[in-house]
Amino acid sequence: MTVRHLLLPSLVFLLAACKYDRAPSYFPQPPEEHYNTTPYNIDSALPSNFAPMQIPADNPLTKEGVSLGRRLFYDPILSGDNTQSCASCHQQAFGFTDGGKRFSTGIDGTVGTRNSMSLFNVGYATSFFWDGRASTLEEQALMPIQDPTEMKESLSNLVAELQAHPDYPTLFKKAFGSTTITPELIAKALAQFQRTLISGNSEYDKHYRKEGFMSDEAVNGYLLMLDLVGGDCLHCHSDGNVMWGNLNFENNGMDSAFGDLGLGHITGNPADNGLFKVMSLRNIEYTAPYMHDGRFATLEEVLDHYSEGLVMSPTVNLAKLEYAETGGVKLTQKEKGEIVAFLKALSDPDALSNPAYGPP
Repeated sequence: MTVRHLLLPSLVFLLAACKYDRAPSYFPQPPEEHYNTTPYNIDSALPSNFAPMQIPADNPLTKEGVSLGRRLFYDPILSGDNTQSCASCHQQAFGFTDGGKRFSTGIDGTVGTRNSMSLFNVGYATSFFWDGRASTLEEQALMPIQDPTEMKESLSNLVAELQAHPDYPTLFKKAFGSTTITPELIAKALAQFQRTLISGNSEYDKHYRKEGFMSDEAVNGYLLMLDLVGGDCLHCHSDGNVMWGNLNFENNGMDSAFGDLGLGHITGNPADNGLFKVMSLRNIEYTAPYMHDGRFATLEEVLDHYSEGLVMSPTVNLAKLEYAETGGVKLTQKEKGEIVAFLKALSDPDALSNPAYGPP
């Protein structure tokens, strides 16, 4: 047999193999499905007395992203045993707090140590949680999911569950252009929805915009809030600020010693011990109980604290809480009632019933 005869079968085999490798290109391939996102114009949703909201460049708001985040927010699939959602502890009817509970309960029945925080206007915040341990909404979004005292779910297991879900891969594709679900995209979707939770149609806002009026009692309470020898609230709760809070961390004279170090636990700086995030006063009528540990059940108790119950400790800032050394600002019962009337004028019932913020 000649060399030519020996090579011929090999050539035939190679040609067949090459043809086989190229074969898929001869068959029509299904076109990849593409989705175009629709920008969500947050500016059009903001009241005229609100400043523009700063949106991260790497997570622009889209209608598809907001819709996905809303569904995730209300879906108990985010918890380890699929029984709790974000909305379990952040209920719209209570200003996105936990329905009057002092502390929230996790999926194992474990009770936390801090009061659930309101989410209204959270898109304006620059730090998150009572101790500021998260610096962005995206970073914040994944922490309760993984917290063993809260939703107690691993991100790897959550991703697997969402990936196997009949709807979520397509919803992520529509929002972010990929059916591959990642923790980063989960966080982005949740953050997008939370940035849309705007509250700015209270009696105070309408009064400010000259669209309505507050009662005389509420006006007197407002003036007392701003009066340095009245309520002296201005140092931490700024007039006209979107949040009606200074977004900083303060020691508000509740304890002489600290069981919970607050910001100090995060920074390790003793000067930060006992400092907690200044919460927004908006919708405060609906967000009881109050303070980081929910120790005050009513607004009247809060005012009693600032009036007669201030306690000195090493980290009290006397430039801001200047009455701490004398125990409080010494309000009369009439003045307390007027301040409560103003605080209730910061309530926005429309936001508490807005269907766009509720379950999908």
